[in-house]
Amino acid sequence: MSALQNLHLKNCLNLQELPTSIGQLSALQNLDLFYCSKLQELPTSIGQLIALENLDLQYCSKLQELPTSIHQLSALQNLDLSIWTRLQKLPTFIGQLSALQNLHLKKCYSLQELPTSIGQLIALQNFHLNSCSSLRELPTSIGQLSQLQNLHLNRCSSLRELPTSIGQLIALQNLDLQYCSELQELPTSIGQLIALQNLNLLYCSKLQELPTSIGQLITLQNLNLQYCSKLQELPSSIGQLSALQSLYLNNCWRLRELPTSIGQLSALQNLDLGYCLSLQELPTSIGRLNALQKLNMSKCSNLRELPTSIGQLNALQNLDLNSCSSLRELPTSIGQLNALQTLDLSICLNLQELPTSIGQLNALQNLHLNSCSSLRELPTSIGQLSALQNLDLNSCSSLRELPTSIGQLSALQNLHLNSCSSL
Repeated sequence: MSALQNLHLKNCLNLQELPTSIGQLSALQNLDLFYCSKLQELPTSIGQLIALENLDLQYCSKLQELPTSIHQLSALQNLDLSIWTRLQKLPTFIGQLSALQNLHLKKCYSLQELPTSIGQLIALQNFHLNSCSSLRELPTSIGQLSQLQNLHLNRCSSLRELPTSIGQLIALQNLDLQYCSELQELPTSIGQLIALQNLNLLYCSKLQELPTSIGQLITLQNLNLQYCSKLQELPSSIGQLSALQSLYLNNCWRLRELPTSIGQLSALQNLDLGYCLSLQELPTSIGRLNALQKLNMSKCSNLRELPTSIGQLNALQNLDLNSCSSLRELPTSIGQLNALQTLDLSICLNLQELPTSIGQLNALQNLHLNSCSSLRELPTSIGQLSALQNLDLNSCSSLRELPTSIGQLSALQNLHLNSCSSL
């Protein structure tokens, strides 16, 4: 069997040990031990597998440590130790795996620290530490991983801070920190991540602010701040994110306002402000977002009005104002949204009327007005909505009559009038 390249022992649930002779498989490139849940240790001879490139030890939950000889695996590119629930620390010799490109430590719940030698993994591109819930910090040496492209730290619920050295990761494209519920701040050095495209801070519920340096992330495309419930404001420097396409701020309950600089985000396509309960208004500069396609402000219950400049959003396709219960009217400029396909005004309880200009929305396909209990009439111009397919007027309890022009809606497929008691 000296020519054997692939050995698959996946789901061998009764396998308790590997023979010492496994070290004689000098051509072996792939060793799959996934879910060998009774395997208690690896033989020292495993270090003799000089051609080994992939070692999958996922769900080998009785294994607590790697043999010292593993540092001899000079060709090893992929090492998966996910769901080693008893693993408390990695051996120092892990840093000698100079060819390692992918290291998976997902759901190693007992892992408390990483050795300083981790910084010696000069070829490492992907580092997965998802759900390492006991990990409190990263070693400063992590900044030496000059080839690292993806760093996944989501659900590292004990992680309190990132080392300043993280700014040295010049190849890093994706930084996932979602559900790092103890993380209170980001280091200023975060702005040095010149290749960063995606920054995920979802459910970082103790994060109170972003460093001004975040504006230096000129390649950043997606910034996720959902459920950062202590975040009260964004730095003005956010307007410098010239490549930003998606900004997620929904459920940032304490966010009071957006900086004027938000209008500088020339590439922004998706802005999600749903459930920003403290947000009362949008800056006039929002009208400069020429690439914006989706604007979600659902459940912004304190939003009182929209700026006139909203009519300048030439690319806007979806405008969601669902449950904006303080909104009383829409600006006349709403009729200038030539690309708008969906307008959701459901449960806008204080909305009393629609502007006549709404009839200018030639691309509008979906108009949701259900539970707009203060809406008394629809403008005659609604009959000009030549593309309208769905009109939802359910529970518009104050609506007295429909304009005769509604019969001109030649594309209308669905008309909902349930519980319109005044009709």
